[in-house]
Amino acid sequence: MPRTAALATPPRLTRPARQKTMSDARRQHVLDAARAVFFELGLEGTSIREIAQRAGYTPGAIYSYFASKEEVYAALLGESLERLNAAVQEALAPTPHPDDRHDARRQLQLAAQAFFSFYADNPRDLDLGFYLFQGMQPRGLTSELDEQLNRRLRDALAPVQEALQALGMTDTEALAEVTALFAHAVGLLVLSHTGRIRMFRQKSSELFSAYLRQLDERAQGRSA
Repeated sequence: MPRTAALATPPRLTRPARQKTMSDARRQHVLDAARAVFFELGLEGTSIREIAQRAGYTPGAIYSYFASKEEVYAALLGESLERLNAAVQEALAPTPHPDDRHDARRQLQLAAQAFFSFYADNPRDLDLGFYLFQGMQPRGLTSELDEQLNRRLRDALAPVQEALQALGMTDTEALAEVTALFAHAVGLLVLSHTGRIRMFRQKSSELFSAYLRQLDERAQGRSA
């Protein structure tokens, strides 16, 4: 009779590893509770005490993870920006770098559309993003962390700028176009999420697609 192979047992976590796992889980629980509070009360209306109450912890327990509500907010926004960048990179998987004009045009469309679609599909991430979009400066957020968050937002738009440069635009021209695209996208997203776009009987997705076509035409004309 054949001997049955013993099932492999997963290695046991060391005590420090278990403690870190538990700490990470508690931190994530705090962030989940904070996310709900921020969406309900906004940044100004939120307090560490309210976050602690929602999480079922004491305020002191929250302070063991975050120094202030602004730091909690920054952590949530950081997570959101990482998911944004992941969505853009996933959309670009077929064309990681523009090797010719066709690839550059494709990257332009894919990257810009992925940026817009992420916030169109995740309106609460757009709410978090208004910290960046409106240039707010919450007390307690260091300039280094502020720059780190802004850098990740710029990273999500970098493939658009790269594609425009591959199509013949100068660095200055490409940056100006990316800035205009960002402003156009945010404006359409706000109109869409607030329902204001209905007064114009338009669809934000169609208007953004039209803007991308115009941008593509400008880029081609620049390199002609």
